[in-house]
Amino acid sequence: MCLLIGAVIPGFVDVMGGQFGRLAALPALLLFGLLLIYDYKKLLMLILLLRSVGDMALESTQFGIGGARMGIGGLINLVVIMIACIMVLEKPQGFPSRLARYWTPLVLMMGVGVIISFDKTSAIKQYLGFLSNFAIFIIAVYMVRSVEDFNKAVRIVVWSSLIPSLYSLVDVALNMHDSGFRLRSTFSHANVLAFYLTLMLVLCLYQLKSRLSTIGSTGRVVICCYMPVLVGQLLLTQTRSAWLACFLVFVLYAFLFERKYLLYLLLLPLAAVLIPSVSERLMDLSQGNEVGRYARLNSFAWRVTLWESAIHWMEPARLIYGYGLGGFEYFSSTFFDMAGDTKWSAHNVYVEQLFDVGAIGLVCYLWLYARVLLTIRHFARMDAVSGFLLMAVVVQYLIVSLSDNMFGYLVFNWYFWFTVGGACALVNLQSRTKPA
Repeated sequence: MCLLIGAVIPGFVDVMGGQFGRLAALPALLLFGLLLIYDYKKLLMLILLLRSVGDMALESTQFGIGGARMGIGGLINLVVIMIACIMVLEKPQGFPSRLARYWTPLVLMMGVGVIISFDKTSAIKQYLGFLSNFAIFIIAVYMVRSVEDFNKAVRIVVWSSLIPSLYSLVDVALNMHDSGFRLRSTFSHANVLAFYLTLMLVLCLYQLKSRLSTIGSTGRVVICCYMPVLVGQLLLTQTRSAWLACFLVFVLYAFLFERKYLLYLLLLPLAAVLIPSVSERLMDLSQGNEVGRYARLNSFAWRVTLWESAIHWMEPARLIYGYGLGGFEYFSSTFFDMAGDTKWSAHNVYVEQLFDVGAIGLVCYLWLYARVLLTIRHFARMDAVSGFLLMAVVVQYLIVSLSDNMFGYLVFNWYFWFTVGGACALVNLQSRTKPA
């Protein structure tokens, strides 16, 4: 193997153009392979803890072969899928067939979307990303065998936010004089960080308020100090859908469980409006709502115009089965007059699903989340607060899916499905051990 690697390296350097980031792909492949053989569970924990800081570094490792873009990020996706397969092969009797059936219709329909796609490269990449979400879900189900296991999973997800939070200070310092600055920290876009932070805030609240949480007094103090930091970062992302989703969750929690917090929450929007960047983002929605030749639309009105253009352009038969994965982006420059030379994503998961895999695919997508919500609902039998907060994680996701490209936010999806998978696993175990 050493001789083979030595023979391959000169040609590999030529293909990668001598760029350091791309050259890192080969040693990364060898390292992942060795760790996978040595202890795949430790490798998985390492990926979960550090994937939140990988976007910027992983982008520099991408290279093109035959029109396809590949890099270490794709390699990590493959490793996660392989780990899920190893877990299933090691303990096939532990495979959660009932939970896996939630995914089956959508997995099959998206596979059909790959076959009928007009852009196979993009479709395969999107499908593999989706399969990695399924793999993370299955991994969480295999890992969570008790309440303590679930608490460990929650702590891993929350710990993954430590480095992005520290790097946020650097991001703010470097861009504080930029009037259009939106905090993104270690993530590829401010929106990804915003949705990631909404998940972190709910999980922090779970650790503070859940009867199932085993966090000590010192940990509680740390989380109480950490949550305002996360809220400040969320405001700096300037992502309005994340603000709304997070605010609704905390208001509902206060109304249902601790109404004394309602007063503080009602003061929060007033304090936020006093921040110039926040008030400007909110005021932007009050203007630019009329479509005209020379009109400048605000972001929401622009999205509505994009969605209407796409749906009106679709052929009646395609409303049933769609144009294939990646179809919306592929045809956006055709049906959207304002597209120019840009291929736009849908900025709405439901519209994207309808366009790509039709009404059948959209129903399969909604079926997955409906089944997950119905499963997590039973978490309330163990603890009402925990059940509410874990359902809120899913509802938050559904809300922000109305205005953003959630399918493309792989890092956030991994942490989301790891949390949800762990919750479903615990409910599934409780139902098995429940006395007749």
